Amino acid sequence: MTIPKILSAAVAAILLTACGSSSEQPQNLTGAGATFPNPIYSKWFSEYQKLHQLIQINYQSQGSGAGISQVTEGTVDFGASDQPMKPEQIEKFKTTRMTGVLHFPTVMGAVVPTYNLADVTAELNFTPAALAGIFLGKVKKWNDPAIASANPDVKLPAADIVVVHRSDGSGTSFVFTDYLSKVSPEWAAGPGAAAAVSWPVGLGGKGNEGVIGLVEQTPNSISYTEMTYAIQNKLPLGAVQNAAGKFVKASPASVTEAAAGTPMPDDFRVSITNAAGDDAYPIASFTWLLIPETIADASKRAVIVDFLKWMLGPGQAMAPGLNYAQLPAAVIAKEQAAIALIK
Repeated sequence: MTIPKILSAAVAAILLTACGSSSEQPQNLTGAGATFPNPIYSKWFSEYQKLHQLIQINYQSQGSGAGISQVTEGTVDFGASDQPMKPEQIEKFKTTRMTGVLHFPTVMGAVVPTYNLADVTAELNFTPAALAGIFLGKVKKWNDPAIASANPDVKLPAADIVVVHRSDGSGTSFVFTDYLSKVSPEWAAGPGAAAAVSWPVGLGGKGNEGVIGLVEQTPNSISYTEMTYAIQNKLPLGAVQNAAGKFVKASPASVTEAAAGTPMPDDFRVSITNAAGDDAYPIASFTWLLIPETIADASKRAVIVDFLKWMLGPGQAMAPGLNYAQLPAAVIAKEQAAIALIK
């Protein structure tokens, strides 16, 4: 798909007024947050800059916790998170920034179980009970019946399972633990659902990149990561048993199915883990940009508004190529209307 290389009239007018001519220094914006969508964000910011050569958008992939804290402190122009901000975080933002915060879904993605088993070439099936048991430290061997019963044709080793999890405040962890809390009462009563939990067992890695590195280096390990990272690093993606009882592998189509039956609230803060639907992948999520309602710098405001409109239009077509699911049309329409709230 070819995108015309023109500046939008709104952005061009702001920048020409602020800079005096189109040859002046670019407008710089900074953002920080989730590693989950970093591959698509890197693509988007690069492609947007090709269209708007006066604009540079710098994004620091540091985890959702960092995205929420930095946009609240005002050290970045926007944040990014795979976990909607909690009511108390929104109140802190209002108190600190003297304005509200808006959540804009960007794409949908999947968190997948991935593992390193040298002599197992098959892609494994995982039940909710098996995943909860592994990360609770109660399923300790790869040939435990909790895993073996869902993989009758696979010869699993009698090796100890090495659990790997995120060490930082992570939206990917939130999505995974949100899912575990829905399918396991023991998990819900214990570690619970959060960006950072007290993990019962395992090694910690920073970012999806760090987790992938540990899995690659550690025989008999298992972890959770965003689908794109597992695919890019040629690690297996386990299929997960969904609410309908089917083992479903993560894909843009199965993530779209997870969102299909979930109404979108006006503030866009919604969970789609363990969704209904025969073909729904159960560990799926929207990911959000966090934008202040009031942006005093008119040139930055114009760029953010223009980028959001571009992201909801041509940008969506780039998502499947990086194994993300595009936003549903109804969500895009709702977001296009919400952009007007940025002042």
